[in-house]
Amino acid sequence: MKWLLAILCVLLLGLQFRLWFGDGNLPSVWALQRSITEQQASNQLLIDRNDALRAEVDDLKQGTSALEERARSEMGMVKRGETFFLLPEEK
Repeated sequence: MKWLLAILCVLLLGLQFRLWFGDGNLPSVWALQRSITEQQASNQLLIDRNDALRAEVDDLKQGTSALEERARSEMGMVKRGETFFLLPEEK
């Protein structure tokens, strides 16, 4: 009976060794799970940015309001009949 108990203990220790130190051990699995979670968060940020860019492209293709807004903000364009006021920034 003692031999059977000793063999079972050795087998248990061998399995524990593989679980903690062998290929595909638990610490490496946990590290991979953390890496996957970080990558999914990064991917979600990129997906959100792509959605915003896609919406802006669609708006530029379909309507003139986004095009007009962009021309005003980036190029300083003014419509005919409008008065342009430039306010100096305080230093």
